[in-house]
Amino acid sequence: MLSELKAIGTASIKAKALAAIWTFPAIIFAARVIGWAAEAAQFLLSQGLALAILAWLQVLPEFAVEAVIAWEAGIDPDKVHLVTANFTGSLRLLTGVGWPMIYFAAAFFRKKKGHGLKRLANIHLDAEHAIEVLGLLPPIGYFLIILLKGTLTLFDSAILGSMYAVYLFILQKMPPQDQEKIEETEKIPRMILKMNPVPRNMTIIALFLAGGLCLYFVANPFFYSMLALSTLLGVSNYIFVQWVAPFMSEFPEGVTAFNWAKSVKKAPMALMNIVSSNINQWTVLVAMIPIVYSLSRGEVSVIHFDVHQKSEIILTIAQAVLGFLFLANMEFRWHEAAGLFALWFIQFLVPSWREEIIYVYLLWILIELLLVFVGTYKLKAFAEFKAHFRAHVLKKT
Repeated sequence: MLSELKAIGTASIKAKALAAIWTFPAIIFAARVIGWAAEAAQFLLSQGLALAILAWLQVLPEFAVEAVIAWEAGIDPDKVHLVTANFTGSLRLLTGVGWPMIYFAAAFFRKKKGHGLKRLANIHLDAEHAIEVLGLLPPIGYFLIILLKGTLTLFDSAILGSMYAVYLFILQKMPPQDQEKIEETEKIPRMILKMNPVPRNMTIIALFLAGGLCLYFVANPFFYSMLALSTLLGVSNYIFVQWVAPFMSEFPEGVTAFNWAKSVKKAPMALMNIVSSNINQWTVLVAMIPIVYSLSRGEVSVIHFDVHQKSEIILTIAQAVLGFLFLANMEFRWHEAAGLFALWFIQFLVPSWREEIIYVYLLWILIELLLVFVGTYKLKAFAEFKAHFRAHVLKKT
């Protein structure tokens, strides 16, 4: 990607970089619009399903980036090593930066707005959020199998896609938010919800479509404007794919989640917005890679991981398991947010320490499991999931 961009000349690169002037605010606008739609939609269908729809639209830039990488890898075997760079970097960014951003944004505005709680109070998840929390577990667990066999195939695509389908099936069985909570929403979603049913529903659909189409059409020029800026700064191909591209492609999630987090009361919803994106990328995004790769090669193809790619996947899985254990208590605490960010930031600054960071993650996971074993730490999400599954899924099927 960088090599192709460099070949077109400095003047053209600068022109592409200037596109950031309009693509950047367009991405922010699109994120706000679909955020309003999702906030209103949670009162007509389950919050989890509304957030899943939101996540789908938000990750359009990420899908576009990953599809380009997988397609180019099918054409040029030397680029196959980049296939895992983007999605592992993206997933680690969501958990290592996105989750802590939600916590500390809520903490900052909690104090600023004079809420009675202490600044570093825990973010308490709603009982229904156990669906999203437990939704992380199957794809992470299956990725251990992918890691052990060292390949990514169309069969894996089918398994991961099926996991996401089951996740959506459970979400659509959950009830909408209570109507009395409408007054807690922002002004625009509140105005929409006070409309008559037909114009209300049409407005929500229109906002989802408008925001999604804006992201779809802006994603490519936005990505290449960032690519041009990185080229001018001399950023390497791999560094761009693993760190710069995910940061830019995850920007829509960050905008929406931050906006909800600063309201403090919607911090749990903001956190689940990011978690929903995590699930989307562990399943559907990764499932897309072998499909695009095979289409590019013109035959059913298998992606084989090298040692470096396996190391990146191990690091990503270790971080994900630790993050899951943090949320399995249905709370998110300040030292957990700080720890996730610190470990991400260290590996970002000193890439050569990634192997050591893996051991830190594993040690912390072991400590959390020991706390569960002695009864100090409770995995409440399992009980909450069981209760909701019985009440809303088994009851209606």
